[in-house]
Amino acid sequence: MKAAKGIDARGLRRTEERIGWLTLVLGAAGALAATLAASWRWGAGVMVGAALAWLNFRWLGGGLDALKQVSVAQAGAAKARVPAWTWIKFAGRYALIVLCVYVIFVGFRVPIVSMLAGLCALGAATIAASLYEVVRPAG
Repeated sequence: MKAAKGIDARGLRRTEERIGWLTLVLGAAGALAATLAASWRWGAGVMVGAALAWLNFRWLGGGLDALKQVSVAQAGAAKARVPAWTWIKFAGRYALIVLCVYVIFVGFRVPIVSMLAGLCALGAATIAASLYEVVRPAG
């Protein structure tokens, strides 16, 4: 992957990977805390939310990579054509989250608030990875 001038592509990839695993680690820690503080249903909800946030992040990355490849491949074309699967993945991320939250809420009586808290693991992971980059810059 060729990056713009002054941007370290490997560093960006490492940061993306760090955000991915931190999402799951922070979600698991939150799930453990929720289980100990409330119940196993709350812990399961936080973990499900964190797993959905991780999946959402991976699909977003895959969709953006596909858009980048299409734009590079069609650099001289008057109008770029984006594969339908790319758009389906962009919209499907949210549809999957809504469907999973609904099914788990109705089927297993897991509190919605706990799943929403788990979805916040991605934001917490992004903040943690950003702070890491500030404290230990790659350059």
